[in-house]
Amino acid sequence: MDDNTRLGYLRIALRVFGLVFILGIYATLGVFLFLAAKDPAQHLSLISFAIWSSVVHGLIMAVQSVASPEHVGHLYGDVLALFVVAGVLAYLSPAAARVGVSRAVA
Repeated sequence: MDDNTRLGYLRIALRVFGLVFILGIYATLGVFLFLAAKDPAQHLSLISFAIWSSVVHGLIMAVQSVASPEHVGHLYGDVLALFVVAGVLAYLSPAAARVGVSRAVA
């Protein structure tokens, strides 16, 4: 996938995930993801936060779902959705996926 195509898909993904988050648990993050779609390159730290916070939240929920069998349904809904968000954004914005790691190490 060339950079222009990737950028186009990233803009769409930011808008879609922004709307989903606005209607879901992260209203503020959703608004800012939607706004970041105008110029994703200027908002790499926000996209990085969306990626890594989704991974961490998904991991915590996965552990809680396994530890409490009555919550196992979250593995197939919320947890999966958080990992999809993180995966799509990381694929479409690899620089944002690296920002969180490189800043933590530096």
